[in-house]
Amino acid sequence: MSRESLLTDAVDHFARNGIGDASLRAIATAIGTSHRMLIYHFGSREGLLAEVVRTVEQQQRDLLASLTEGTVAEQAEEFWRRVTEAALIYGPLFFELAAHAMQDQPHTEALKADLINVWLPPLTDLCIRAGIAPDQAPAYARLGLAASRGLLFDLLLTGDRAGVDEASALLNRLFALPT
Repeated sequence: MSRESLLTDAVDHFARNGIGDASLRAIATAIGTSHRMLIYHFGSREGLLAEVVRTVEQQQRDLLASLTEGTVAEQAEEFWRRVTEAALIYGPLFFELAAHAMQDQPHTEALKADLINVWLPPLTDLCIRAGIAPDQAPAYARLGLAASRGLLFDLLLTGDRAGVDEASALLNRLFALPT
């Protein structure tokens, strides 16, 4: 099996079953390969999990790019709805690996580059489309990313979906205020 197909199978497996604390051998069995093949392609369980997070993050950026129907506010609402669904599955892993990246753990080297910087250009473009001045849009994009991640963290800790959704809607309204 190719690295890409193993990664796709792992993402699909985790989407159906959650991440949990499955060993590399258990993950390999579940996706129909050997733990040696996963070690060959990903180096370790942590390396595989980091690539799963990178893949899910890319899927979310692809989703953001694909939302073109409706107003920018409607697109933001749809994006939030779908990202929160993914966060309920992958969020704990995301935040765990983000902490590993902050500690410069080797298995997160590629992931570290993807956590912030690759999100800023598409979010900046979204801010500009929403009417934010181009010179202010990068700061708004960074604020929006940080606030959204904070709300996802809140959701995972409290389970308060209604409260988090309300705060996200408020954030969107604040972004719609004249700059």
